[in-house]
Amino acid sequence: MPLFNSAPVLLVLTGAFLGLTLPFGKLAFAAGISPSVWAWVISTGAGVVLLAAHLFAGGRPRLDGHRLRYYLVAALISYAAPNVMTLSAIPHLGAGYTGIMYTLSPIFTLLLSLLFGMRRPNMLGLCGIFTGFAGAVVVAFTRGQVGQPAETLWVIVGLLIPVLLALGNVYRTLDWPQDAHPTELAAGSHIMTAVLLVPAILVLTGSFPLAPLGNAPLLVLLQVVASTAMFALYFRLQAVGGPVYLSQIGYVGAAVALLAGTLFLGETYRLSTWLGAAIIVAGVLMTTRAQQMARA
Repeated sequence: MPLFNSAPVLLVLTGAFLGLTLPFGKLAFAAGISPSVWAWVISTGAGVVLLAAHLFAGGRPRLDGHRLRYYLVAALISYAAPNVMTLSAIPHLGAGYTGIMYTLSPIFTLLLSLLFGMRRPNMLGLCGIFTGFAGAVVVAFTRGQVGQPAETLWVIVGLLIPVLLALGNVYRTLDWPQDAHPTELAAGSHIMTAVLLVPAILVLTGSFPLAPLGNAPLLVLLQVVASTAMFALYFRLQAVGGPVYLSQIGYVGAAVALLAGTLFLGETYRLSTWLGAAIIVAGVLMTTRAQQMARA
């Protein structure tokens, strides 16, 4: 389908589903579900559904040494660690503010991609990335929600999230298995993530507390649908747009998380936060235009 070959369309859709994950996570915690278990729900649901979709489309699961390494490394640095950190930070920083941390990943991804000699954006694309970064800095200096100052420890944890995301963005492109379909890689990576999260949950909680999931069955369903859609599009965007363009889903996700947090969760932010969000949107528009120019 033409839409699924359009990097700008994939960017907006993937970022939107990412943005929904943050307020969903906050609602999950309010229902008594631990962050690590919720991260496991995200990856288990997405992995199982995507594997079923891959098999239904006539694909077959392949597990050679290269794919096993890819699934393990991608799962660890792209999903397991960042997701647990993100979901743990939300109660302390707010869904919208935590989402802003995702907007820092394009800068780290750009630096790493240049280091490894990968494709770099044109001048307009670079200006867009740094414009988005400037907006993220404006938002970061507002120090979280009104009446809820951000705790230094959790700000540090939040800042580690984009570093891991950037490493994952570059790794997945550099080590992409030959002839692998995006859906196959998405399914394998998230099933591996679910496996890795089991011992993490046991260490963090001392048990495997699935019972609280029964407090919010509709929320679980909505999260599985959102995460499945996001990761299906995510790997397609990686193939079409490359790691630097992919990394900007954080810009879209941050805007969606701020909006959802305000409309549905009662979160309130300063005018400067919204100014920063507007600057982020301008940066996304610039990089999208640069992507279109590069393909013209």
